[in-house]
Amino acid sequence: MKKICVYVVFTVFVYSVNAQSAGKIITARQVKKIEKILSADDMQGRRTFTPAIEKASAFIETQFKKAGLQTFKGAANYRQEFFMSQAITGDLKISIDGKSVTDSLIIMFSYQPTISLTEKNDVEIVKINTGDKFAQKFYEYYQSRKNLLVLVDSSFENRLKGLRQMEKISANPAGNSVVFVFGTTEATTFRIDGTNTITKKALNNVVGILPGKSKPNEYVVFSAHYDHLGVGSPAEGVPHDNTDSIYNGANDDAAGTTAVILLAKYFKKLNNNERTLVFATFVAEELGGYGSQYFSKQLLPEKVMAMFNIEMIGTESKWGANSAYITGFEKSDMGVILQRNLKGSSFSFYPDPYPEQQLFYRSDNATLARLGVAAHTISTSKMDNEPNYHKASDEIGTLDMKNMAAIIKAIALSSVTIISGKDTPSRVDTTQLK
Repeated sequence: MKKICVYVVFTVFVYSVNAQSAGKIITARQVKKIEKILSADDMQGRRTFTPAIEKASAFIETQFKKAGLQTFKGAANYRQEFFMSQAITGDLKISIDGKSVTDSLIIMFSYQPTISLTEKNDVEIVKINTGDKFAQKFYEYYQSRKNLLVLVDSSFENRLKGLRQMEKISANPAGNSVVFVFGTTEATTFRIDGTNTITKKALNNVVGILPGKSKPNEYVVFSAHYDHLGVGSPAEGVPHDNTDSIYNGANDDAAGTTAVILLAKYFKKLNNNERTLVFATFVAEELGGYGSQYFSKQLLPEKVMAMFNIEMIGTESKWGANSAYITGFEKSDMGVILQRNLKGSSFSFYPDPYPEQQLFYRSDNATLARLGVAAHTISTSKMDNEPNYHKASDEIGTLDMKNMAAIIKAIALSSVTIISGKDTPSRVDTTQLK
């Protein structure tokens, strides 16, 4: 009984000390200072493969250096660089049953410099019909490793504008071609001739660490993505009005990146982490999570004890202030640990209220989660009614800095027993993932 009392007193003391430290470092003023830079118009929406993403990376690197982080695995700097192949389609001509198809109705995904295909080649004809779930069918075919001619019913032609803005990039390009033709439902004979310009493009995550004192080979990751959609234009199919075409991404996900920077400063100030803390901001999340996929390959999954991925925390959750939800709450006991560590505080973590949206698989936590890591995303975004999501109106003026600071503090305080090594979340059962 005496030991239990001592433990409780000690825990309360540690929580109190940590809360005081968090209150001095994680403030609404500091949140606004960082958020204002990341979501400013001169960041041009932080689109991947633009000078703006380089500018954002440089800012984050400077913040990690000021925080006193070490580089990941002794790297020369905080940039975790990798390369991707980008394809830009040049000439493309298609005829079906002897009739030419208008360029505006064709989208091709291929990483071959020259394409010449007919029905006599190994090309499979598939369809997306009226009544099909377009997104599901599209990604099934888009990710295929076969040569495909995809005939899409004309009822889906409204999807063309959005698809035309997709960057044609791949980390491991296959030798096949997938061609979508809209407005055509039958094909007996066909001919596809086209060219692509293929280039290697460098991208980089920004990663820093605080080595653990007694358990340096056990990792706890705090992450967010720092890219967004960039600048919209009618030609790209991105809507905008006459006054604003910059997709600032203040909430998505400058808010999460701001949290990672402040958490790095907070934990460096405490200087008491027993496990190694990894602070990562990912690139190319909006293009398919390529940054986090590359990052995940640099760590042995069994060495990663937990991942706090932070995505869109700038607005109040459906429960109001001082609350957030955890995606995949039921897939490990990490959420229970966080709730327990916040007991007695004014903040509450809840299970994801939008399970039908499959958010657990739609952010940068997904790759490590599929490898068994207790990797979860923390968010407040009302995904059934978030008015500024993926719009030019996602600007700093729509965010609640005070509430953001409260959420970041809650993440810091709720993680205390995990970073100290006292708690280890259960692993995600990969056999149950769907």
